[in-house]
Amino acid sequence: MVTETNKSRRGSDIIRFLAWVVGIILLNALAASYFFRLDLTEDKRYTIAPVTKQMLGNLQQEVVVDVYLEGDFPAGFKRLQQSVRETLDEFRIYAGGNLRYNFIDPTDINDEKERNAFYTSLAEKGIMPTNLRATEEGKQVERLVFPGAIVKYDGQETAVNLLKGNLAATPDERLNQSVEGVEYELASAIRKVAFKGNKIIGYITGQGELEQQYVTDLLGSLQEYYRVARGDLDQIPSLEGLDLIIVAKPTKAYSEADKYKIDQFIMKGGKAVFFVDPMHADLDSAAAGGTFAMPYSLNLDDLFFRYGMRLNSTLIMDLNSGFIPVVTGYLGDKPQTEMLNWRFYPLLNNFAKHPITQNLDAVYSKFVSTMDTVKADGIRKTPLVYTSTYSRVMEAPVPLTLEEARMDVNPEQYQAGQQAVGYLLEGKFTSLFRNRRAPAGVQNSQVQERGVASKIAVFSDGDLVRNDVNPRTGQAYELGFDRYNNMTFANKELAMNTIHYLLDAEGLINVRSKEIALRPLDKVRVQSEKTYWQLLNLVAPIVLLVVFGLARFYLRKRKYERI
Repeated sequence: MVTETNKSRRGSDIIRFLAWVVGIILLNALAASYFFRLDLTEDKRYTIAPVTKQMLGNLQQEVVVDVYLEGDFPAGFKRLQQSVRETLDEFRIYAGGNLRYNFIDPTDINDEKERNAFYTSLAEKGIMPTNLRATEEGKQVERLVFPGAIVKYDGQETAVNLLKGNLAATPDERLNQSVEGVEYELASAIRKVAFKGNKIIGYITGQGELEQQYVTDLLGSLQEYYRVARGDLDQIPSLEGLDLIIVAKPTKAYSEADKYKIDQFIMKGGKAVFFVDPMHADLDSAAAGGTFAMPYSLNLDDLFFRYGMRLNSTLIMDLNSGFIPVVTGYLGDKPQTEMLNWRFYPLLNNFAKHPITQNLDAVYSKFVSTMDTVKADGIRKTPLVYTSTYSRVMEAPVPLTLEEARMDVNPEQYQAGQQAVGYLLEGKFTSLFRNRRAPAGVQNSQVQERGVASKIAVFSDGDLVRNDVNPRTGQAYELGFDRYNNMTFANKELAMNTIHYLLDAEGLINVRSKEIALRPLDKVRVQSEKTYWQLLNLVAPIVLLVVFGLARFYLRKRKYERI
C-alpha cells in the first residue's frame, strides 16, 4: 500500500532529479559559451602566457607541428614528451582550430636504408639526434632520440630543439630546464614562420667592426625574425628608421659626430647592443713570441659613463676556461701539439635570473674585461653574465705569451671572485650632449637631452658574436662552435635572446622566465620500499571500497528498518 508519505518522497526525488538534469544542461551551455581553464598547480605549469594566447588567436592559417618524441622513453624523458603534448593541447585550444600536431617515432621504420635516410633529413633540417641514457630499475637504458619538432606554416617550416638547458646540470635538471622552455621554444618557432616582424636591425660598420664573414651566422639568424641592414656610420646622416643597432668589436676611435648619431638614436627610443673589447689582445701575436695587451682608444668611454657603465682596461683570467692547441715539442721535424687551458678564454657559466639568460648553457669568451656601474639617474642596471669565482683581474698592460698556458696554476692568484662581463641598462637615458652643442657635420643639430624609455646591452667582449671560418673552404662555422674542441657553446643564444628582449614589445621572451620546481624521488628509498608501496596502492583502494560498501549497507538498513 502506497502511503501519502511515500508519494511525497517520490515526488521530491523526481523534482530533485529534474533539477540536476536542468542544472547540468545549463552548466554545459555556459561552458560552451564562456571558455575558461583553471590551473591549480603551484608553479602554474599549465598556464599559457597572455602574449602566447594573443599570438595563437591571430593565426590566419593552420600551423602543423611534427614532434619527433614518440616512442617508449624512460620516465624522465617521458615527462618532456608529456609536457610537449600538454602544451600543444593548450595551443590548439587558443588557436581556434588553426593548429594541428603529430607525434612521430623516427625509429619506427623497418627498412634500415629508409630509416637512415630519414635520420639524415632530420639532421639537415636542424634536428640532431642524441643518445639518451637513463637508469631504470638498476639497469642502464640507451636509446637514440630526436628531441625536436618541425613547425610548418604557409609553405614555410623551421626546426625546434626541445632539449635545452645547461650541459653542466645533471640530466634530471637539464630535462626540467627543457620542460620549462617548451612554451617559449614552440611559441617562438610559430612566431618565426607566421609573424615575421618588420622591425629593422642595423649592423654598424666604419670603425673596424667585425667583417661580414665573421658575423655571417648571427646576421643570418636575425634575418629569420627581422630585417637586417648594414651601414657605415660615417656615411649615413642618422640612424632614423632603425629599431636596434649592433656594434660588434670596433677597433677604431669614434668621431664626435658618430657618437652623436648613436646618442640621439638612443634618446629617441632606439635600442642598442654593444660588444666591445676595451683591450687590444691578439692570440697570434702571443704565439709569435709574446706581446702586451693594451687599451683601445675607441672614444666611447664618456658615452658609456653617461649611460651608467664603465669598461675597464683589464683582462680577466679564469680557471674555468677554454683550450687552445700549443706546440709542446717536436718528433723529428714534426711539431707535437697539445690542448692546454688558455685562461684568457673564460667559459661563462654563471648567469643572472633573467629571461635573457634563463637556462642558458655556457658561453665562450675571448679576452674579456671587467665592467663597473656608475651613477645614472633613472637607469636600472642588471648584470647578465659572470665569470667563475676563480678569476684573476690583470691591469693593463697585460703580458700575453703562450708560456702562460704551460705554467702551473697558483690558486691564490685566482681569488677575485665573480666578475660581471655583461649588463642590461633600462630606463630614460640622459644625452651625452646635454648642455652642449651638436658636433659639426651632423644633419640634425637639435639636441634631445633627455630620452624616452629605452634599453641597451653592453658586453665587454667583442668576440662573443664572432663566428670562426673554415680556413680551407671559407665557410662560416656556427656561432659558438669551437673547432678545436668540437663543441658548440651558447654564444648565439645569448646574442639572440638579448636582441629579442630589447625588441620584444609584446613580451614573448619573458616566457623564458617560467620555472617548474623539480621534485625528485629518493631513488634508494624507492628501490627499498618498492614492494610496500605497490601493495599499498593495490590493496588500499579495495579495502576502502569494501568499507564504504559495508557502511552504506548498514546506513540504508537502519534507515529503511525505521520506515
